[in-house]
Amino acid sequence: MTLAPFVGHTDPRHDALRALTQGSLPQVILVTGAQGVGKQRFALWLAQRLMCTAPAGEPCGSCGGCVRVLGLVHPDVHWFVPIARPKAGEPEKQMEEAAELLGAVMAERRTQPLWSTPDGMASHGIASARLVQRRASLTAAEGGWRVFIIGHAERLVPQESSPEAANALLKLLEEPPPRTLFVLTAAEPGLVLPTIRSRAVPLRLGRLTNTEVMEFLSAQRPELARTKVVEAARGAIGAALNAGDDSHAKAIRAAEEFLAAVADGAVASTERALKQAPWQARGDFTAMLDALAETLAAQAQEALTGSVRSIGNPAAKLAGVERVLEAREQAQGNVNPQLLLAVLADDLAQLEAA
Repeated sequence: MTLAPFVGHTDPRHDALRALTQGSLPQVILVTGAQGVGKQRFALWLAQRLMCTAPAGEPCGSCGGCVRVLGLVHPDVHWFVPIARPKAGEPEKQMEEAAELLGAVMAERRTQPLWSTPDGMASHGIASARLVQRRASLTAAEGGWRVFIIGHAERLVPQESSPEAANALLKLLEEPPPRTLFVLTAAEPGLVLPTIRSRAVPLRLGRLTNTEVMEFLSAQRPELARTKVVEAARGAIGAALNAGDDSHAKAIRAAEEFLAAVADGAVASTERALKQAPWQARGDFTAMLDALAETLAAQAQEALTGSVRSIGNPAAKLAGVERVLEAREQAQGNVNPQLLLAVLADDLAQLEAA
């Protein structure tokens, strides 16, 4: 099977094609937009255009380059998605294990090309960072462009245990090799580490029209092509595809409940922390932290654009995102989630009070 057709986002596509024609396409792009709106699919469309043998315009879809990208088998297109932390101890074996995990994900997506949000425990850890560096140091297999897609870049965790690898990755993004494109995707810019964000040119994808969502579902998932599903998706095909899975909505509700408890004061936030199961430091808990970072980043953007003035200090919200990301990294270790949540609540309260 091949990837489903890429629909919508006409203006960003035209802008990218114009930049390619003019030779001004940035080498590091941060693509943001609502969850499920097509950010990673846009990155793959861009990779297809770079590998296409047609002289200009939209990718032809039929040349060897296009076919290999659409089949997720092009040797110069490297798609990194969050994966489980490798179990191996040695750095070299960790990279090998990360490559195997990524290969398994791509193999699954070749047979089921409509994907969903990765597991809450998955991340871009030190092994993935090293693997990016390793592959970027190699010559392009076909002598042209190389494209590195890093989906869910908000899960690029701080590499405190190996700062040299983290610094090397930052250096790579700051000075990419010639004819190499890095496309990072995230729901909101504020979710991405500032050191990463400062090295990328932002590009935001808006929501699709209900007509575009309905046409896609009618062709790809006719059982979901219902007005109720389309309207609930709010312009995000991914949300429509996950209509039967309310895990993200559950995580958002939990995040909003936690923020409400923080706003109510120390007693309420402590009670909320104690409600957290002491052994549940993964799965739903990690998904709640992801949703919490997403919510804070969205609130910061709304405040900065002037659309919402009553949700607090945008600088505090952005600082809160960074604190949540740090907590998420700590949650992967042997940390009591009740204690982690109590400390996080106190940190967020202090940021708002500052």
